[in-house]
Amino acid sequence: MEPARRYKNDQSPMNTDDLFSFDADQGGASDSSSSRIVQLRRQIAHHDRLYYDQAKPEITDREYDALYRELVDLERAHPELLVSDSPTQKVGGRPQGGFSQATHLVPMQSLDNTYSAEEIADFVDRLHRLLPEEEIPLTIEPKVDGVAIALLYEKGRLVRAATRGDGTVGDEVTRNIRTIGEIPAILHGKAPAVLEVRGEVYLPKETFARINAERDEQGIPVFANPRNAAAGTLKQLDPNIVAERKLSAVFYGFGAFQASADAPLPATQQEFFHRLKDWGLPTDPKIWTARTSDEVVEAIRHLGEIRRGFPFETDGAVIKVDQLAQHSRLGATSKAPRWAIAYKYEPEQARTRLMDITVQVGRSGVLTPVAELEPVFVAGSTVSRATLHNEEEIARKDLRIGDWVLVEKAGDVIPAVVKALTEERVGSERKFRMPELCPVCTAPVNRTEGEVAVRCANPGCAAQVRRRIEYFASRTSMDIAGLGEAVVTQLTDARLLHDVADLYTLTEEQLLPLERMGEKSVGNLLAAISASKEQPLWRLLAALGIPHVGVTVARTLASSFGTVDRLAIASIEELCAVEEIGEIMAAAIHGWFRDPAVVQLLEKLRGAGLNFGEHDPASSAPSAEGPLKGTVWVLTGTLSISRDEVAEKIRLLGGKVSGSVSAKTTYLLAGEEAGSKLAKAEKLGVKVLNEEEFQKMIV
Repeated sequence: MEPARRYKNDQSPMNTDDLFSFDADQGGASDSSSSRIVQLRRQIAHHDRLYYDQAKPEITDREYDALYRELVDLERAHPELLVSDSPTQKVGGRPQGGFSQATHLVPMQSLDNTYSAEEIADFVDRLHRLLPEEEIPLTIEPKVDGVAIALLYEKGRLVRAATRGDGTVGDEVTRNIRTIGEIPAILHGKAPAVLEVRGEVYLPKETFARINAERDEQGIPVFANPRNAAAGTLKQLDPNIVAERKLSAVFYGFGAFQASADAPLPATQQEFFHRLKDWGLPTDPKIWTARTSDEVVEAIRHLGEIRRGFPFETDGAVIKVDQLAQHSRLGATSKAPRWAIAYKYEPEQARTRLMDITVQVGRSGVLTPVAELEPVFVAGSTVSRATLHNEEEIARKDLRIGDWVLVEKAGDVIPAVVKALTEERVGSERKFRMPELCPVCTAPVNRTEGEVAVRCANPGCAAQVRRRIEYFASRTSMDIAGLGEAVVTQLTDARLLHDVADLYTLTEEQLLPLERMGEKSVGNLLAAISASKEQPLWRLLAALGIPHVGVTVARTLASSFGTVDRLAIASIEELCAVEEIGEIMAAAIHGWFRDPAVVQLLEKLRGAGLNFGEHDPASSAPSAEGPLKGTVWVLTGTLSISRDEVAEKIRLLGGKVSGSVSAKTTYLLAGEEAGSKLAKAEKLGVKVLNEEEFQKMIV
């Protein structure tokens, strides 16, 4: 049994066996076996490219494993056909382009895996054969379905982060990893002089659902699951985008560990988990212990019952020998340790009927097909609808109205149609065609060459207006209480709202005749709308739907430019000068402010009295009596907590935060990897503080 690419739990140091290669033309195998081996290697290489390079797999883990195991069996039956570059002789995918490369201090291996309780029993029996007459305690951990990562700490300080890559060399992604707030830049307490700690970076399931909804809204291909989303995020060259997506991580093992009297090598896996917590690194929320295969299976069963409550997607369990001394005696193959195995849960799927395919229109005009399903219970709840994303995806899966289909939840969150059960077709099923006219306003739809998205050409379409208002009023934008989907629908249906600016013209007389709108609810809603005029500038920028501008970028723009007017007239070069803004983002922001419809909308909002930054309490009027009163701060480099949190502290204590260094700057707070702002501050004689000095100042 050999590991598939999905089972990649990284482990502590070990000796590896030598690899042996054989020429494929040495004879002894039938032509059919030789041809099948070549075919399987090509198929697996193709699917590895989709999985590792593009984060867009076409097949399930189980289907991949079936191909992989078939190749393993054929190579075992015909060892003369084994070659060193076979997928069975590689640990993982190759490193990606666009990043510098990092060599792991200790190679990162994969795990053998299984789907059956019988093979778990075989694993435990094998351990006892290899270590006869020894007690072999075991641990059982949740198998996080994320992206393998190795963090290198020297003297307790994070100096490098690298992906698995090919197991020996990976992508150096330190800047992206530093955006994850849970990962400390400096370990707490006493740490080894050198520590390479290993774990998984993941996208929380709720965040995954939000990101996919946003991508659907924009007509961008969605991620198949949280693992793909995390992989795609780590490959971003812009750390600001990474920070916006809010990745998380858990850690469970180590590669290099330079022990000392203050930081000795742990004796057990359980002890190492305690060390991780002491150092401030996040770990799995629960681990189990066992001594027999029956106890292991019971732990796996219990984990299966509670795993949906975890913030990360859990695709299985990892069983390890607890005693680290036994690890070295058990050893490893060329690919995997003999002291650990991964158990994979079968994905929970349900069979149901695809009754219809309807079309939704998003705030940017993108038409999204939606599967209307015969209600079915799957993964803890009843599913009756699932997004199908775009016409291309429907064609790829060959879905037809009336099909029997398999449904599951991507990341245990988002209902997804896995495939059509084509063998059950009776001939009455119908193919879906994307409409040529918008289903809401009947305007023509546009298909931009090279894009999968189909868009309604009418920006005044009622569906687009409704979605834009919902987004504007949402908690992460203007946070207008009482203005949910149902109320917005009533207001747009009654033609009281044509854009977000119309919110500020609503009156009690207009609202009272509407369904479920009594005097109290109307009063509360109007008060909430009025109060939103005083929201800080960053909230307005986040609410407007500016391309690529979420909460984090909105805060940066508000801090850097101070007012809507200064931002609106900024050149692409001035936008690019902001540390977190790249060329693509700058061009999109610049173009958005020059759209005549946007200019008109902004004038209406200005006339309604919204805060355009001239009197922004969050930027130009800090706390009147704080210890930082009168100071102007610029933040640069990587800090142990997010810049947003630091900026908020400064504002609460009376200071002002700016996005660029000038003669007016009082302090530059410089974290690790400080860039051009540090050089400019030194040139201008601006006082530079590190994080420790800053903390002393604000105590």
